[in-house]
Amino acid sequence: MALNKDSTILEVLQEKPDAGAVFARFGMGCVGCAISRGETVSEAAAVHGIPLADLLTALGIEA
Repeated sequence: MALNKDSTILEVLQEKPDAGAVFARFGMGCVGCAISRGETVSEAAAVHGIPLADLLTALGIEA
């Protein structure tokens, strides 16, 4: 699966085992959050006030 800004947090966590640590580094509690099943990377970045490009780069996802 090709991950992108519209992938859900859950999809990213399933595809990239190190993603939980990346989210944590940005102060995001995505690993234990029930919303992660339906929230996209783009939505999560906006909610947490994180620049989307920075988060995508840290996750190794192309913009």
